[in-house]
Amino acid sequence: MTRLRLLLAVTLASVLVQLGPTAAQTIRVGSKNFTEQFIVAELYAGALEAAGFKVDRKINLGATLVAHEAVRTGAIDLYPEYTGTGLLAVMKAENDTDAARVFEKVKRHYEKAFNLTWLPPSRVNNGNAIVVRPDTAAEHRLKTLSDLAAAAPKLRLAGGSEFFDRYDGVPGLKAVYGIQFGESRQFAALRLRYDALTSRQAEVTNGFSTDWQIAAGKFVVLDDDKHLFPPYFLAPVVRPEIAANPAATAALARVNALIDNATMQELNRQVEVDKREPRRVAAEFLTAHGVTR
Repeated sequence: MTRLRLLLAVTLASVLVQLGPTAAQTIRVGSKNFTEQFIVAELYAGALEAAGFKVDRKINLGATLVAHEAVRTGAIDLYPEYTGTGLLAVMKAENDTDAARVFEKVKRHYEKAFNLTWLPPSRVNNGNAIVVRPDTAAEHRLKTLSDLAAAAPKLRLAGGSEFFDRYDGVPGLKAVYGIQFGESRQFAALRLRYDALTSRQAEVTNGFSTDWQIAAGKFVVLDDDKHLFPPYFLAPVVRPEIAANPAATAALARVNALIDNATMQELNRQVEVDKREPRRVAAEFLTAHGVTR
């Protein structure tokens, strides 16, 4: 009887080893309330499932501070966040344009203040983008925001409502580059700003680096050569038990290695233009890149 119990114990231990530590663990993946967040959260969720975890999706929680509070209190285990958002919206720190320094700042602060970890970032930097049509760039020889300073008095800006008040907007463009536009109009919706650019109601607009419209319209993003804008690199913010799990962090890192601005522009387009479900878009992407079958 003793030998039988020992045999059963050894067999059970062997099965548990084969199943691995992920077999019984459920990871709750959250997101904020816009398209790119939905897609990236689904990418993380799919990769974790492929690694053997069960995933409870908590997609579309709300704005930054809602998602932050959810991971801080343990309502979720992780969500995708942007370094610049962590620095400015959560920490309420001064602006910093050095990407590595910003990451270290938010990582240290989150670990000390919230017992949360920023895992290494992806190549997605969804920061502010000053966008012009190709013909405008060619006519005025625009490659950088410094180039824009000379042409700006002859150009019209279609800007978001907050862009006229924030330092990383019109005030900063004037202070850092000396940019003053000949005419400016406010468009609260991002879509309307790009429509104004396409219909030639404006020559310049502000957007974000992963906007699908940039690739679709073959628009030109001007280089922020004097580093006005903070970096917004995308990374998972996770609870300690996730940070301590090598299988989980490896799955998340695998996703991060596959995505960059051009990739997110296309995935965002599939959801917003083709009206496809973020979960389906993410699943197909993971399969195409060998993460899932």
